[in-house]
Amino acid sequence: MKNRKPNAELVWKQLEDLLAPRLRLSVIDRTVYSHLLRHSRLEGKLRLRFSILGLGRNIRLSAGPVREAVRRLVSHGALRIVQRSKLGHVVEVRLPGEIRAVRLNRIESRSAAREDGAPADAAVNLEEVDFLQNMPLRKAIHARERGQCFYCLRRTSTAVQCLYHVVPLARLGCNSYRNLVSSCIECNSQKGEKLADNFLRRLYREGRLTAAELAARLRALDALASGKLRPPQAP
Repeated sequence: MKNRKPNAELVWKQLEDLLAPRLRLSVIDRTVYSHLLRHSRLEGKLRLRFSILGLGRNIRLSAGPVREAVRRLVSHGALRIVQRSKLGHVVEVRLPGEIRAVRLNRIESRSAAREDGAPADAAVNLEEVDFLQNMPLRKAIHARERGQCFYCLRRTSTAVQCLYHVVPLARLGCNSYRNLVSSCIECNSQKGEKLADNFLRRLYREGRLTAAELAARLRALDALASGKLRPPQAP
C-alpha cells in the first residue's frame, strides 16, 4: 500500500533550509538523498530498492562516493536499511521533517528541561538510539542475549563479551539494537564481513550448532532485523 504523497514544495524547502545545513550535507549527499526521495516518498512509496552501481549511473557518479553518501545518510537517520541482497538495498526514505536532526531544537529543549529537574514530556524513540554511545546501552544488548553468544550460543562471561554489528559498518550497518548482538571473541573474529545467515550455516557445518539450533538462530536473526528483539531496560 502506498503512502499519501507529501507536499513536494514543503519537502524541498525543509531539505534546503533545515536538513542540508543542519547535517552539513555535501553536494553528493544532497544529490543522492534528493534522487532517492524523489523516486520514493514523492511518488507515494515508503520503501525503495536500488543498487549502488545503478544509483551511481542514474546520477552520473562513481560507486565509491555514492556508497559513502548512502552510509552517511543512514548514520544521520535520513535512510533506514530494511534489506540487503545481491539485488541491492531496500531502504525506507525519511522526509526531512521525520529526521531526528531536524527536530533537534525541540529535543535539546527537552534535554535542558530534564537537567533543570523538569519531567520529560515524551518517550525516547528506540529506533533512533545509538546503542554504542554509552555503557548502560551496551549492557542492555548483552542482557538481551542472557550471557550467550548470539551466534554459537556459547556461554560468555562479562570479560569476554563483545558487541558485534550483524551488518558490518562497511556494508552500511548502523548502531541500532536491530544490528548489534552480544558475541564471543571467536565468533567476533571469524564472522568478519560475512553475511550473518551464511556464518550461522558455517557454524552448523563445523558442528558448533545443531540443526535445531541453526533454525532457531535464523529465526532470531529475522526477529532481530524486524525489531522484535528489543533490549530489556532500554530507554
